Amino acid sequence: MKSKDIAIVGILLAIGAILRYFLAMLHTPLTPNMIIAFYCLAIILIAPTVFEAVGIGLVAGILSMLISGSIFPPANLISEPLGALVCFALYAVIKNRSKLAPTATTFLVTLVSGFSFAAIALIAVAPTILNKYTTMEGFIIVFVPIVVITAVFNAVIVQILYIPANRVLSRGP
Repeated sequence: MKSKDIAIVGILLAIGAILRYFLAMLHTPLTPNMIIAFYCLAIILIAPTVFEAVGIGLVAGILSMLISGSIFPPANLISEPLGALVCFALYAVIKNRSKLAPTATTFLVTLVSGFSFAAIALIAVAPTILNKYTTMEGFIIVFVPIVVITAVFNAVIVQILYIPANRVLSRGP
């Protein structure tokens, strides 16, 4: 990866982390994970290798874990690299088929990341979840809409940012 690409990834991950941190400070029931949106944008813009994409996901997972208010923050260390891998593969397949490829990719990546996070959290801290929710189904009923709404939000953000970011990056060396 070129130093320009590393700088782009770093800036986008930093923006995502800052936005996630400030949104988490609002203490709303829905805190979108802007880190997912911005690592998707980074992967879409710079077209890294598969190992570089997983590395971007790992860094995103570390950032997410450090600023997370979730029930099991270490789950981000698996869910974000998995999301980055899906982003890499899916965008490679659909990028020339639709102008909405960034939207579709980010939407699906957010679902993969969110639901894999939930599955890991369910396995790792089931007793804690059952203390907060009456049943596992209660947790799922609450969690699914949050992931889907976040996926829509992330997809829209990436599509809006993709066009100007791509223009800027294609102008110079």
